[in-house]
Amino acid sequence: MFRKIFFAFSLIFTVAVQSQELNAKVNVVYAQIGSTVDKKVFQTLQSSLQNFLNKRKWTTDNFEPNEKIECSFLLNLQSVVESNVYKATLTVQAARPVYNSSYLSPLINFIDNDFVFRYVEFQPIEFNENRISGTEPLAANLAATVAYYVNIILGLDYDSFSARGGDVYFQKANQIVNSAPDGRSITGWKSFDGQRNRYWLSENLQNSKYALMHDAIYTYYRKGMDKMVENEKEARTNIIGALNQVAKVHAETPNLMIIPFFFQGKSDEIIRSFKKSTPAEKNQVSELCGKMDITNATRYATELK
Repeated sequence: MFRKIFFAFSLIFTVAVQSQELNAKVNVVYAQIGSTVDKKVFQTLQSSLQNFLNKRKWTTDNFEPNEKIECSFLLNLQSVVESNVYKATLTVQAARPVYNSSYLSPLINFIDNDFVFRYVEFQPIEFNENRISGTEPLAANLAATVAYYVNIILGLDYDSFSARGGDVYFQKANQIVNSAPDGRSITGWKSFDGQRNRYWLSENLQNSKYALMHDAIYTYYRKGMDKMVENEKEARTNIIGALNQVAKVHAETPNLMIIPFFFQGKSDEIIRSFKKSTPAEKNQVSELCGKMDITNATRYATELK
């Protein structure tokens, strides 16, 4: 596995202990929840989720401690739907190391607004990928949603180290979508639930029509960011190549979820990478990113003059 080779050469020494894949930090925010609920349950939920993420084996590969994927899950509770049932947003972030540096490049920075789940204090969070829906849909939705994003993180991480390396994890995420819990208040798993949800992210990552996105991910990270220290000029050229690959997908199928998803969290990194480049490269990057990362279009135009 190239990920192993990368870490073997990028760090001076490693600890020879096999471990799980994630170094996940979980934060449960409950400021909007009224005083009628015992807040201790949310601290228990936070600990339970962190253990679920960090102690479970998510792949068949053995990760050394220094190889763990840095990620965070911010669960912002918004309201109590009924006893032990909560409506929330889930912010998922993950990053991977850049070769020959201490810098972490963002892989995902996404807010899921369609999250309702049941949690009873001290009830174990269980996930069986062969029986995803479970016996109680709202309780199953907690584990299924978190497990879904774990597989998205793994897929992106593996894609960034080897061409199409994340396919198996995107397939697992898609299996969760296809077998997701179903209930009146559960949303985000169906095509008709909106245009920016779990269904469409998984669909875009699985659809062979958009396979060029996986090439773009690999090119951006492995041939671009990983070469920034040793050959900045070549790295910038390759990043522009990756952006052109994304632009081709965007031109053929506008309004795909995967396009803004790719750019979330990257604007600062892209601008910083091209601050010292030639005027021609700055203009090219500003034009490319401005059309696809519309939220930050003004920033690209202003800061890459």
